[in-house]
Amino acid sequence: MSYGTLRFYGQLRAILDLLIEKPLQDDTVRTLLLVALYQLHYSRAAGHAVVDHAVKSVVTLKNPWAKGLVNAVLRNFLRNRPALLEQAAASDEGRYSHPQWWIDKLRRQYPDQWATLLEVNNQHPPMTLRVNRRVTSVEAYLALLAQKDMEGRIIGESAILLEQPLVVDKLPGFADGAVSVQDAGAQWAAQLLDVAAGMRVLDACAAPGGKASHLLELADIDLIALDNDAERLKKIEQNFRRLKLEARCVAGDAAKPGDWWDGKPFQRILADVPCSASGVVRRHPDIKWLRREADILSFAAQQAEILDALWRMLDRGGKLLYATCSVFAEENQEQVAHFLARHEDARYLPPPLPEAENGQLIPNQQHDGFYYGLLYKS
Repeated sequence: MSYGTLRFYGQLRAILDLLIEKPLQDDTVRTLLLVALYQLHYSRAAGHAVVDHAVKSVVTLKNPWAKGLVNAVLRNFLRNRPALLEQAAASDEGRYSHPQWWIDKLRRQYPDQWATLLEVNNQHPPMTLRVNRRVTSVEAYLALLAQKDMEGRIIGESAILLEQPLVVDKLPGFADGAVSVQDAGAQWAAQLLDVAAGMRVLDACAAPGGKASHLLELADIDLIALDNDAERLKKIEQNFRRLKLEARCVAGDAAKPGDWWDGKPFQRILADVPCSASGVVRRHPDIKWLRREADILSFAAQQAEILDALWRMLDRGGKLLYATCSVFAEENQEQVAHFLARHEDARYLPPPLPEAENGQLIPNQQHDGFYYGLLYKS
């Protein structure tokens, strides 16, 4: 209910504003009404039951004064639903359930796709598996799923898209490291970095370890998994143990290599940098409402600092893959363009992504939104 309410918060807020005469000062009652409106419109629960439980919850939350208000608002919605939905959709936020600045930015940057992108963001995300090809083949694991009456289809070198999501404990071989859960778009990172046995590789912002473990599954490399949060490093170590992989986990800031780097260059670097996460809001719908437009420039400045620091650690002839889970150009194409202008020894390698335009994957039925910029040090 929380996920759904946040996913459609713009629409639900617009509806609630139409149903009350003046703004509610009590955030608890306001939130209760938003959740109840979500249930009435999007769940299969009986309308009278939702109203009854919402009224009882007001008493539980020690707001008995609001019983009549909650009852009246929700019944009014049930009586006038079609008209209220139409009125709420008159505004961009009410129609697309994204902040106005977000809608405006996508409209400018994706003039032919912005509406579809917004609508996809409000859908449930796909569940995709990454088969550990050190353990089994993609075809063999798909057959194993079929034996368990689990349907899926192959959509990449190691990727299987499940028809129905399920808890990971039910996945055959999960505990033994045969498979991981990882979005199909995220799986491109390890493939694009083009690692080979014996290479010294850095995953500069590694937590929770999905891309790092994929790199280790593809080749016998000397990998350092770096993250600035020691607690998040524990998650990486847990993933490595489950998958029976080995690498060195280091706590450090990618922008300050002097604190942790031993001076030996890397042949490959993955820079999966902090970003707005605007490409994964299906999985984290709160991001839409917590982000501010000014955050994008802040992220861009941090990304540039990390990129410049990592470039000094890359060996001549080496490759650095710049990656974000963003769809905003300031963090992606523009960031790479500014980097190339600063570094004469950097060359951009167009990534062989059939679905991507200039390195940008936008969310669809198979994957989330990601950007990949592959850089070669001449």
